Amino acid sequence: MFLDWIMDNRILILIPYVILNLISFSLYGIDKAKAKKKAWRISEKTLLLSAAIFGGIGAFTGMRIFRHKTQHLQFQILVPLCTIVQIALLVAFFVL
Repeated sequence: MFLDWIMDNRILILIPYVILNLISFSLYGIDKAKAKKKAWRISEKTLLLSAAIFGGIGAFTGMRIFRHKTQHLQFQILVPLCTIVQIALLVAFFVL
């Protein structure tokens, strides 16, 4: 029954996905601004977690636009990987 509702309202799944990506994007921008001011920073674990919990596109975009964390190997690998996996899951969810 719940699965039927989800399949009938797939577009609603995009709303939390977009919100999570906006939050992730914002975290990268905020952390970059704080880095420039030498202020308290958002932890790398938090930034990576935001990418892992369906905020991959926001994190990847934030990395590129703000030029933030682009030299860190773990970010170079994990953020694009999260993004690819999440896009693949969304495509599978909407196509199947």
